[in-house]
Amino acid sequence: MNIKQINTAFILGAGLGTRLRPLTENMPKPLLEIGGRPIITFAMEHLRAVGIKQFIVNTHHCAQKYAEFFPDNNWQDIPITFRHEPVLLDTAGGIKNIEDLIAEDERIIVYNGDILTNMPIELLIRKHFELKTSVTLALRSSGQLLNVNVDKEGFVCDMRHILKNEGVKRCLFAGIYIVEKTFLKRLTAGKIESIVLPLVEMIEENPRSVGGVVIDDGRWYDVGTVEEYNKLNKAGIA
Repeated sequence: MNIKQINTAFILGAGLGTRLRPLTENMPKPLLEIGGRPIITFAMEHLRAVGIKQFIVNTHHCAQKYAEFFPDNNWQDIPITFRHEPVLLDTAGGIKNIEDLIAEDERIIVYNGDILTNMPIELLIRKHFELKTSVTLALRSSGQLLNVNVDKEGFVCDMRHILKNEGVKRCLFAGIYIVEKTFLKRLTAGKIESIVLPLVEMIEENPRSVGGVVIDDGRWYDVGTVEEYNKLNKAGIA
């Protein structure tokens, strides 16, 4: 196996999409269409371009809709494994829930299923192997929530101001990150938990354990509100 290659992507598809109601009352947010295609397929296209060979997608709200959109459990000849969550587990819980689907020497790209971006994530992959971190986050310099702090060496030193460590730069978390399987040992099966607290705990133990790379090239949208969704559709984002 080429250690520079990442074969598996975990796309977060289980959210309730509460901010997009009523559009999401009977549809998972990542399956809403923009430009005539489901949002999640933009993520899949983006990931295929960096060599991803299989997708894992977690489901919860209106899970049966995924089977309607992907009846053969694949997209563009890339297989998709769906992992249902009867109880919504949040990000850390969702990642732990797919642990059995990840090989021991593997790492995965985790990708929020409700973002639209063409940022060059090959820079994220390169940085992950350079820093040799357990987790590496893709970051942006601007945005509404600049709540990830990085130090001068490019390591994440705080998230959501929990550790009160300003570092040298405040960034937006872009919703894309690389996780080594070894990190999953820190997580508890069945626990409903955001990824943030386990990352902060790891940073406290080892300030060089979580990497970050600022990638400002390309577009990046969080499809967070009905207004934003309508604006993107009107703009013809493709």
